[in-house]
Amino acid sequence: MSDHFSPKGAAAMHLSMWTYPWDVQDLSHDRVAGEFADAGLNTVSLATSYHAGRFLQPRSPRRKAYFPEDGTLYFKPTPARWEGLAIQPKLADVIRDGGDVLGELVRRRDAGGPAVSCWTVCLHNTRIGMLHPEVATRNAFGDPSYFSLCPSHPDARAYVTALVEDLSHAYRPDIIELESPSFMGFAHGYHHEKDGVGLTAEDDFLLSLCFCDACLARAARSGIDGRRARERVKRWIAETCEREVPQPRWPDFPAAGLDVFKPYPDLHDYLTWRFEPVTSLIAEMRERTHPDTRLYLIDLKDGWLGGCDLAAAGAVCDGVILCAYDMSPPQVTALLRGGRQAVGPDKFVGAGFRVFYPEMQGAADLVERVRAAAAAGADGLNFYNYGLIPQARLDWVRQAISAAQEVHLG
Repeated sequence: MSDHFSPKGAAAMHLSMWTYPWDVQDLSHDRVAGEFADAGLNTVSLATSYHAGRFLQPRSPRRKAYFPEDGTLYFKPTPARWEGLAIQPKLADVIRDGGDVLGELVRRRDAGGPAVSCWTVCLHNTRIGMLHPEVATRNAFGDPSYFSLCPSHPDARAYVTALVEDLSHAYRPDIIELESPSFMGFAHGYHHEKDGVGLTAEDDFLLSLCFCDACLARAARSGIDGRRARERVKRWIAETCEREVPQPRWPDFPAAGLDVFKPYPDLHDYLTWRFEPVTSLIAEMRERTHPDTRLYLIDLKDGWLGGCDLAAAGAVCDGVILCAYDMSPPQVTALLRGGRQAVGPDKFVGAGFRVFYPEMQGAADLVERVRAAAAAGADGLNFYNYGLIPQARLDWVRQAISAAQEVHLG
């Protein structure tokens, strides 16, 4: 393991940047290593399982737009670890043809280079959802969300647990960062999404609730009748589709959390149960991960919407990275303090920041927010995203890291 990696309580902060393997290929390992060192970063968070998209590539010498394959792996899977599973992995062509980026980063780490963290998208996988529609989440009407695999389905669970087991044992990364080991929202940037109704935040949430056979069966084993909850949600969605204009039922949604649903015990019970498949999946992934590799959950402010109970999840993994996107410094402080309170004093709590304009209008905006995170006790920082920003903004990262270290060491 890398000397750069320090557990909680050590002097050095975890300082990383989310990075795509195709950017490392385009810009070269040497250039990436040099720019990370100049910025003060000590870890590379490399995408090792990822979804589709369209990415502007401001610094690539090869292209300015890139469309990655959907739902593929950016490390070489070990066939024996996947034998007999219903869902099989697909190696991304860019790794097959361009070389094993993760393997080279691990070799450089072992020679004294930056620590290696594997940024791993779990259940957000349209390729698999289309190939295996039985594992996709399904709304109250039974319609599949192909981009969202259900954490209750045994085959989806087997896929992601095999993924982290293979990744951690074959490559021995310092960290695996779990993105989307949970239920996803209805609105998530699928190709040319159309909504003429004007869905509110609560409408999106209701449409994201999964009532697939696996969820209903798993809930029933816990004594929860999901069918009654499904009928209530169906009725509400139908009313939404009949309204002339949007009309929120609960003005304080999602800020009020699950308390909004207390007047509806059938649904409240189902939503409270909904944390179980996510928490138990994270626990299974931790059990299958190599003991030398730490497992962190990437989560958002309102992670409960996706079935993440931060305290419960924190108890079964090694820490959390909380994305402080579109937040003021006081909101960053509240986010980090809330995260620390949820997971306790002995678990890693990191903060994630986008280095995007106009969210960050300049270095001072990033510095101010990062300083707030450090003052609130953040153990580490992740920045988004190495290949998506102009090179000049790496200096914003450098300034932010310098400010955080002053707080951390002072």
